[in-house]
Amino acid sequence: MITREGGVSRRRMLKVAASAIAAPYIVPASVFGAEAPSNRITIGCIGTGRMGTGDLHDVIGRPGVQIVGACDVDKKRVANAKRIVESYYGARSAAGTYKGCATYGDYRELIARGDVDVVQIVTPDHWHAMPAIAAAKAGKDIFIQKPLTYSLEEGRILSQTVKRYGRILQVGSQQRSEANFRFGCELVRNGRIGKLVAVKVGLPTDPAGVARGPMPVPEWLDYEFWLGPALWFPYTEERVHPADINDRPGWLRVQEYCLGMITGWGAHHNDIAQWGMGTEYTGPVEVEAEAEYPADGVWDVHTNFRIEYTYASGVKVICADDKRNRAGVTFEGTEGWVYVDRGKIDASPKSLLQSVIGANEVQLYRSAHHKQNFLDCVRTRKEPIAPVEVAHRSCSVCILGYIAMKLGRKLKWNPERERFVGDEEANRMLGRAYRGAWRL
Repeated sequence: MITREGGVSRRRMLKVAASAIAAPYIVPASVFGAEAPSNRITIGCIGTGRMGTGDLHDVIGRPGVQIVGACDVDKKRVANAKRIVESYYGARSAAGTYKGCATYGDYRELIARGDVDVVQIVTPDHWHAMPAIAAAKAGKDIFIQKPLTYSLEEGRILSQTVKRYGRILQVGSQQRSEANFRFGCELVRNGRIGKLVAVKVGLPTDPAGVARGPMPVPEWLDYEFWLGPALWFPYTEERVHPADINDRPGWLRVQEYCLGMITGWGAHHNDIAQWGMGTEYTGPVEVEAEAEYPADGVWDVHTNFRIEYTYASGVKVICADDKRNRAGVTFEGTEGWVYVDRGKIDASPKSLLQSVIGANEVQLYRSAHHKQNFLDCVRTRKEPIAPVEVAHRSCSVCILGYIAMKLGRKLKWNPERERFVGDEEANRMLGRAYRGAWRL
């Protein structure tokens, strides 16, 4: 049997694995063409909500890929994922039908399958680390949405586990696969704006809290499992997610499950700042911040904020809400500046935009499509464009900012030891207590 805090029993694991190997492999060759079946990558999707459905659509049509399972604690959402998968493959089969996407309410059952090569994890942030670590230990490669983990300690454990078990992990920092971000970072790395002085990162903000009282738990939601290692609170729709899969979920605005926009969009833009500075495997040495928080309500993440990071080079990174900083990333140097955002790039002088990066200059990793880059690396075993250690360091920058916002004082950081210097209160905030018997 499956226990909420325990593992999968040996008998249950063997039963799940045996049945899973048999069913999904009975697939018409016309579904996969010449690449079927031995060369295909089999994928199990953990988390099938708004972003999870988008990532499912993004991968389902990729050559040589088969989705064989979907997992969610929301019965309606996992049923919807099954419908999407089977409709897609059925429409491309000679028979016009296909039944081969198994559904699960417990990610451990999906990971126990011996025929799954890759898991795609698109869950609330507090549920990133445990399935990813379990998947790596089970020999699965991993695509995981940003931020990499909820806490810094989780990120360190995940990075070490992925390395120890020789797995490929790609985080959903897809801005690295967009040409304007890469080119902007190459301009900076090759000194086109002179000596880098400062980086300004602008992020959106979340609205203040909602104050509705407890509600009955919907019959289609396993709320106890949804909470998992997080503290128990009475159910409200605003705490979890709305019935409409397309609406933005409330958990993004609750600190127990997500740290707010500092990791939400910060994981994207601070990652680009790290890429442009060439600090992908380290971090700042000082951080100080200020932030505003809602006075009441379920939604309690930060609203307006400002964080100043200082790096060993002396470069300052100012990360703030987009009322203070232009949304996106601006690199400021002694001889000009470069600005990048999704679908946008600008510079001063304008001639920088016609600059050509030479063969002997710094040329950053090129990826034309983020998900395809991951799948290619699963096949070749090469490092993807957004690997686990880089993702951990970018996520760490965000988490350090969060801790500084909460404490409201300047903090000194040792990026090699990944500890605050002389501040044990801050060091305790690098991890989190897990509820009940849940453990990494």
